[in-house]
Amino acid sequence: MFETLGFETLTAPQAAVWFALGLGVVFGALAQVTRFCLRRALVGEDRRQAAGVWLTALAVAVLGTQAAVAQGWIGFGEHRFMAADLPIVAIVVGGLLFGAGMILTRGCVSRMTVLTGSGNLRALLVLVVFALTAHATLKGVLAPLRTTIGSVTLGLENATLPGNALIWAGLIALAALIYGLRSGNRAGTLLLAALIGALVPLGWVATGFVLQDEFDPIAMESLSFTSPAADAIFYTVASSAIPANFGAGLVGGVLIGALSAALIFGSFRWQSFESPAQTGRYLTGAVMMGVGGVLAGGCTVGAGLSGIPTLSIAALLAIGAIVAGGMLMDRVLRPAHRLSAGIQPAE
Repeated sequence: MFETLGFETLTAPQAAVWFALGLGVVFGALAQVTRFCLRRALVGEDRRQAAGVWLTALAVAVLGTQAAVAQGWIGFGEHRFMAADLPIVAIVVGGLLFGAGMILTRGCVSRMTVLTGSGNLRALLVLVVFALTAHATLKGVLAPLRTTIGSVTLGLENATLPGNALIWAGLIALAALIYGLRSGNRAGTLLLAALIGALVPLGWVATGFVLQDEFDPIAMESLSFTSPAADAIFYTVASSAIPANFGAGLVGGVLIGALSAALIFGSFRWQSFESPAQTGRYLTGAVMMGVGGVLAGGCTVGAGLSGIPTLSIAALLAIGAIVAGGMLMDRVLRPAHRLSAGIQPAE
């Protein structure tokens, strides 16, 4: 469709970068205002409200994505989520690693990107280490580990949930919306969460339909942070040798959007580490998320918010493993937190 839009100075890949930049700006601003984060929804002090925000976004993402599929605008038949051979060990191990890592860093990588824009230097270090580790796992010294673990596969007759896709989409969205409406959030907060969810089908449709050019095709992508973070760090250090891509534009846009929202609403604060032990914990979590995000095929946004709407079994398995890893790590850390605060564990 791209060739019919009349662009004379932009190619489809270049237009995708500008689109990703705008998509990232909106996501960064909305995520900064709503404090959008799956870790917070799992173990935060306000987990019910945080889960309501996350699930409301998911409901809109599911409905919008499956509506676009039903219209024939996009299809996921060739997407990596739909591979017939499911790398089950890589997904489970990667999801557990990512989930545990996001507890150590007190935020998933999407949240770290947003916090970087609001002046959090801890988040900046996590983001850089995460991106380097993800790139090393994709194409560097850790790639043999990825290919070895990924070689253990399970053959699937169907890579998606069985049955009618629209029925599944309706059930998932209904359950998520019911929770969101009962979560105690204000209507305005849930509206902003819904806008976050709407960015997912917008991304899929824009890159999978609107910007498609048969002479210069691009990958169909939406919100995600593992591969984009790796692409962004590589572009940062080698921009004279490689062009920007969707991932680099998305990460740059999220930083701009989060910074803008933080400045407008007065929430920009310089923050840094409090101790060497805290630094070590965050670095460990960043490495775990970097390796885990690649093995699992995505993060809480890539495999979760964008992946679940595809109804992919791989995406559902990945987000399930991420949640399990996060809950397990939280249970491991809670006794240490109680002891460090001078609170004796229960008998």
